[in-house]
Amino acid sequence: MLSINYLEGVKAIMMMNGMGIIWMLLWIVVLGFVIYGALRLIPNKKEEEDPAVRILKEQFARGEISEEEYERRRKVLSKN
Repeated sequence: MLSINYLEGVKAIMMMNGMGIIWMLLWIVVLGFVIYGALRLIPNKKEEEDPAVRILKEQFARGEISEEEYERRRKVLSKN
């Protein structure tokens, strides 16, 4: 039983002193890239909004167009 524990200790030391550290750093980098890629796939709502729709919302907010005109224009823009 003592020899098994000794061999496990030697394996642990070898893993930490050489390739084990390199593999650990490699996995951290890979995990970082996976997280970065996943976050880039999540769409940003601000980037999605059509500039024409944004302008239409601003005109409606300023009272330049009526609610009926806003709805009519929004429907036309959403078709495209």
